[in-house]
Amino acid sequence: MNISIISVGKLKEKYLKQGIAEYTKRLSAYAKTELIEVPDEKAPEQLSDTEMEHVKQKEGERILAKLHPDTYVIALAIEGSMKSSEELADTMDRLATYGKSKVAFVIGGSLGLSDAVLKRADEKLSFSKMTFPHQLMRLILLEQVYRAFRINRGEPYHK
Repeated sequence: MNISIISVGKLKEKYLKQGIAEYTKRLSAYAKTELIEVPDEKAPEQLSDTEMEHVKQKEGERILAKLHPDTYVIALAIEGSMKSSEELADTMDRLATYGKSKVAFVIGGSLGLSDAVLKRADEKLSFSKMTFPHQLMRLILLEQVYRAFRINRGEPYHK
């Protein structure tokens, strides 16, 4: 399986880079994993609704440019469905079984994802009703995808 994680913005924090590198390495035993960063749109702190939509649209265009037509897209969105680790493992197993060998998880910027990206998504996934920094979500997502592969292979992993 080929897994892409497409996210907005450059990762700066050393501790997050280390965690992401560790889980990317662990995942390499199960899938080809590609981390793709698209630039965030520069914007002032205070934005009008129109300006916010413009920022999301620009970031969305960059995300959509990285998606292949045959890729199954899972957008991380607060309004998405919540799953247990086992349910995510079932989803990954189902995708592999039915020939969806390219899966992309999409993480938006600080303002979220554009409507165009959400429409392109085959599925919307929420990790919580809480808001997390989008950089931290990369690490959390990688850990959960790694856990899903471990679950599907019947390999031990702490609960």
